[in-house]
Amino acid sequence: MKILVTGAAGFIGSTFVDFALSKGCEVVGVDNFETGLREFLSSALENERFQFIECDIRNESELKKAFSASSADWIVHFAANADVRHGTEQPRRDLDFNTTGTLNVLEAARLAGTTRILFSSTGSVYGEPEIFPTPENCPFPVQTSLYAASKLAGEALISSYCVGFAFTALVYRFVSIMGPRYTHGHVFDFMKSLRSDPTKLRVLGDGKQCKSYLHIEDLMDGLWLGIQSAVDKEFQIYNIGHEDTLLVDQSIGFIAERLGIKPELEHTGGKRGWIGDSPRIQLDASKLKLLGWAPKHSLRKAVEDTVDYLKEHPSLFEART
Repeated sequence: MKILVTGAAGFIGSTFVDFALSKGCEVVGVDNFETGLREFLSSALENERFQFIECDIRNESELKKAFSASSADWIVHFAANADVRHGTEQPRRDLDFNTTGTLNVLEAARLAGTTRILFSSTGSVYGEPEIFPTPENCPFPVQTSLYAASKLAGEALISSYCVGFAFTALVYRFVSIMGPRYTHGHVFDFMKSLRSDPTKLRVLGDGKQCKSYLHIEDLMDGLWLGIQSAVDKEFQIYNIGHEDTLLVDQSIGFIAERLGIKPELEHTGGKRGWIGDSPRIQLDASKLKLLGWAPKHSLRKAVEDTVDYLKEHPSLFEART
């Protein structure tokens, strides 16, 4: 199998590149290094079954050239703007990357004759639902973030390509992913702050936001299972996340314990950490579990592995400044 991976130098993308190579696949990686890191591809670049093309998904002509040269069986589309909290500061960024960029990927794939695509969406598309754990067929409420709205628009484009051009598509709605190579999110932000002052920590919101997370290794297993089980010309949506949840303050407790510190917490107050933040995210992943998937790592393990990796790679805090 030959797979083209967009966002190949990112946290999730680079992990998937290594995972697919370990399965014997040929892999073509595409990234513009705006947020991805070359060091994450160091192992892949030594593999003769890996090819890298530096390309921005916003550049339609460059993307078409990259896709036409790849002759891939699958497109695995991770490239996106993932800085959810800053959506209202740069409203067009989510649209450009997550919606228009996805349209560019679809068109490049269609013209190249590649009609199988896996898309990384988000559990945030459910906004603030009334059903927990939240299933894929939950009634959609009002969208609460520009990031989620742009991802949902990407999903809609993909489903339209399935109808209009006989694409095969897998849409995965992620919770927050943790583990080695993690470069953004609350564990990263808290550890960066604690490096400056381990005695205190400012926490957005009331610390009682209830979220599910998932270890990167469990994500890889779920994505691969979907690819192996995909039926041609079908559009499938899968939630993927751990059945357990953590309060933000509980996660901070795991981080502090792993670091051997006891910071004083300063909460800014309110149920949300920022505009568009969902106070509770807990997805029902039973549809994917019917295929045989189940997470192997606890949420505590996911947090601890993330902390350990960031302790061992402090240069990441400067790289993502």
